[in-house]
Amino acid sequence: MAEQDWVSERFAEHQGRLRAVAYRILGSPGEAEDAVQEAWLRVSRADTDDIENPAGWLTTVVARVCLNMLESRRARREESAGAMPPEPGVPDVAKEDPEDEALLADSVGVALMVVLDKLNPAERLAFVLHDVFAVSFGEIGTVLGRSPAAARQLASRARRRVQTASDETDAARSPKREVIAAFLAAARNGDFEALLEVLDPDAVVGEVRGGHAVAAFFSGRAEAARLALVGGDPSAVWSHRGEAKAVFTFSVHDGKITRIDIDTDPERLRGLEIAFLSAK
Repeated sequence: MAEQDWVSERFAEHQGRLRAVAYRILGSPGEAEDAVQEAWLRVSRADTDDIENPAGWLTTVVARVCLNMLESRRARREESAGAMPPEPGVPDVAKEDPEDEALLADSVGVALMVVLDKLNPAERLAFVLHDVFAVSFGEIGTVLGRSPAAARQLASRARRRVQTASDETDAARSPKREVIAAFLAAARNGDFEALLEVLDPDAVVGEVRGGHAVAAFFSGRAEAARLALVGGDPSAVWSHRGEAKAVFTFSVHDGKITRIDIDTDPERLRGLEIAFLSAK
């Protein structure tokens, strides 16, 4: 009975952090609560005689549960369940513990959770546990059944992917993207006045110079050009049968397009990283 009381007290003591860990790994408050409940069932039946670090032990148990849930989710090819909560915290998570609330607010945000969904379960767990909760690679390796070096490599690879995706997300939401989207819409619709609104008076496209001349050149054209990130930079791409045939890169200053360069060289185009974006 005394041992059960010890487990209950330790679990209650660290429950806020455990929910925070589960939420950040899984991305869903509902799934996080399920993970914590499953972890409680496991620890309540466990032998605790050799437990020297209750916080680390409990985190490891919750992390294992979350890993199983991530792998099951991936096997079913389902997206993360539940809507993303608003920044900065999670409803009903660690309300009584200011330290845990700060932990949630300072850790990865909702936008980054979308990026984390692109990682495989092992990468995601290694990244979140180490970079957000400062769990050692030795402990992470224990959860994953891998060496500390392998856990470090997983976290490093995940960190690079997260940084790249975050940079692309920022670029996709940038004012430059909005200007290019407005330009493409005006060009397709043949809206000369709208084109002039986004073109600098001295805009240049090849040998065509001046905002009015550039607007006349593009008005009613670019029907097939699509908004895209090219090497992480907002651009436009015309493709045929899935192959890029022309890339339009834009120079923008003070919300106006000052220059448009068009590249149609097949060799250069084949080496570009292109990610198409929605118009909105």
